[in-house]
Amino acid sequence: MENEIKVVELFAGVGGFRLGLEGWNGKSASSAYKKGIKSPYKIVWSNQWEPSTKMQHASLVYENRFGKNGHSNEDISQVDVSVIPDHDLLVGGFPCQDYSVATTLKNSKGLIGKKGVLWWSIHKIISERQSKPKYLFLENVDRLLISPSGQRGRDFAIILQSLNELDYAVEWRVVNAADFGMPQRRRRIFILAYLKGTNIYESIKDVTPTEWILEEGTLAEAFPVTSENTLFPTEFKLKGDIVSISENFNKGGTTGLFENTGVMINGLVTTIKTQPNYEGDFTILRDLIQNGEVTSEFYIDKNDLDKWAYLKGPKKEMRTNAQGFEYNYSEGGMIFPDPLDKPSRTIITGEGGKSPSRFKHVIQTPKGYRRLSPVELERLNMFPDDHTKLDGVSDTKRAFFMGNALVVGVIEKIGIALNQKITNEVALQSER
Repeated sequence: MENEIKVVELFAGVGGFRLGLEGWNGKSASSAYKKGIKSPYKIVWSNQWEPSTKMQHASLVYENRFGKNGHSNEDISQVDVSVIPDHDLLVGGFPCQDYSVATTLKNSKGLIGKKGVLWWSIHKIISERQSKPKYLFLENVDRLLISPSGQRGRDFAIILQSLNELDYAVEWRVVNAADFGMPQRRRRIFILAYLKGTNIYESIKDVTPTEWILEEGTLAEAFPVTSENTLFPTEFKLKGDIVSISENFNKGGTTGLFENTGVMINGLVTTIKTQPNYEGDFTILRDLIQNGEVTSEFYIDKNDLDKWAYLKGPKKEMRTNAQGFEYNYSEGGMIFPDPLDKPSRTIITGEGGKSPSRFKHVIQTPKGYRRLSPVELERLNMFPDDHTKLDGVSDTKRAFFMGNALVVGVIEKIGIALNQKITNEVALQSER
């Protein structure tokens, strides 16, 4: 394809980024895989490794859907960077961990972060390549902006300064998928980075940071927002190298410095609190429910309903800990059953299994109360029906996949906006 964008997908799971960027069988997630999508994106290499399990179920599902060619199922921290093919765009939903920096290597650009922290695998791939990817597209949980509790925002500051030192400008946004018409209230931070020398990098320099955040940026085009703080954005310079930031950033600060939206270029951070500006249709849980196709094991025994109601209800009670000390315990109630006339709550990794739980979804149907099926969980993340269905993969494991996954429609929208920026960049280069 002309102007093909080569993509490497890390922490691939069961392929959410790939579905959002490439589509599925030529169809788009936002149309429930009914309408065509012409995508310039091509995954040239992918990696999925689950360190805590012998059976690599997610990788097996990925291979079943997309094939084994170009797919790696080994610990990414052990992968030789030279085996990863050249690519334009690096994507991945990396885990939220403790990103603190242990030390730097003397007389070297390398660094040693905390062992097993997968951000440093991304950093290693970028820093050791002769040709860095021009663009990065990353996803994480929104608490990244305020972690850890003793140095609010330090982890995100380390990531920003890491990318700054590697010559990238960065923009970010916390997106709740349901705010833009998607079926699940799932808040995640999306991070885009542009290498110095690209036209997108230069475009950020040509406008004010606030204009980029609210109007001109890739994320602003994908998910329009407004802000009441346009005249008074928070601005600050990232000071020192990543070791210094790891040790000193916002030390003792009780609140974070990063708002839900922002941009960083040449170490200057501009960040503003924004609100979604969406006037389209909304998807509610009822729209995705299977009718008459859900088997009996998903229905809750009437004798167990009291247990479910207790776990989901408000509590104020005395409890005893393992050491025998009594303490007051309280928690608020959750809506039970889950309302069908609203977007779904965030689905979690523990959605599977019959045991009563505070956090599993329960809906009421004419046949009685029941949990959500694997297909319904897939639909809430905008995956194709039965995407995770594979011999040897249990329904509980399929639910776990979806609890770890992302809303594919968000990736698709950002991918389309990013392609428009890249296409304009290619056009500008061809005119020179």
